[in-house]
Amino acid sequence: MFDKRKIVEEFGLSEHIVIYHGDCLELLKTIPDESLKLVVTSPPYNIGKEYERRLKLESYLEQQAAVIRESVRCLSRHGSICWQVGNYVDNGAIVPLDTVLYPIFRNLGLKMRNRIIWHFEHGLHCSRRFSGRYETIIWFTKSDEYTFNLDSVRVPQKYPGKKYFKGPNAGKYSCNPLGKNPGDFWVIPNVKSNHVEKTEHPCQFPVELIERLVLAMTNQGDWVLDPFLGTGTSIIAAIRHNRRGIGAEVVPKYIKLAKDRIQQELAGTLRTRPMDKPVYDPIEAGNSLTVAPWANHNISRQLLLIKERKVRYRTK
Repeated sequence: MFDKRKIVEEFGLSEHIVIYHGDCLELLKTIPDESLKLVVTSPPYNIGKEYERRLKLESYLEQQAAVIRESVRCLSRHGSICWQVGNYVDNGAIVPLDTVLYPIFRNLGLKMRNRIIWHFEHGLHCSRRFSGRYETIIWFTKSDEYTFNLDSVRVPQKYPGKKYFKGPNAGKYSCNPLGKNPGDFWVIPNVKSNHVEKTEHPCQFPVELIERLVLAMTNQGDWVLDPFLGTGTSIIAAIRHNRRGIGAEVVPKYIKLAKDRIQQELAGTLRTRPMDKPVYDPIEAGNSLTVAPWANHNISRQLLLIKERKVRYRTK
């Protein structure tokens, strides 16, 4: 059946998809108090990307505080706010942005529920420090009465056949048949090179990352806001699961990309990485690029050790 939801440019409670071309603070002014169930975004990291103007850290935090303050005003008392960030780099020294942003949320009366680590395998290769391979999602709620649908995001049990060995439940299965809590360490590939979702945006995050947050923290029909929309990933995750999506973006080419991707999602043709797809293992897949060309053996000793370590960990 053809999806008749339309993309509009101005917020209205009866709308389904809103893409505002302009500053997110201007968009937030049009949103009534406590209208949103989830605010989720990956703001600029202040590292000089094409869509941002590099600021001194203090000025950057002031800018972020203004957006966070307005987002909290628009957030339902049952709602959540998730800020996905990495590191600010200052003359080779890193500043974890989640640590310096935390006081802003705390001072607005929000409570942190999780500091989620998003781990991925690919990115820039550093030469004077270990390469960064994770970012964080800091999750806050406005009250203790927040929406959290754990059953919607459970993942397969590691030992589904495990049983209680003593006590009144001895002999019964000890695992939840719906799966286990995914925890606060998420291994999800980032959008690089040949990722199916790759566009020209340099810092695009994967749909499956936001899907988990949308499913856990909202119900059908709820509003999901992304103040720094980029290529529309947050709206795609929202409308895929019958939520309403809204976002702001200042770069015209990203507005176009977002609209094109959302239209593809509505038509059922957008290609994304499925939530339940295992992370690709090139050694198990027999990828020829894992064979070291400088080694005398088919697989280098180092790769064999890595392979053995993985197997050992899996069988414990």
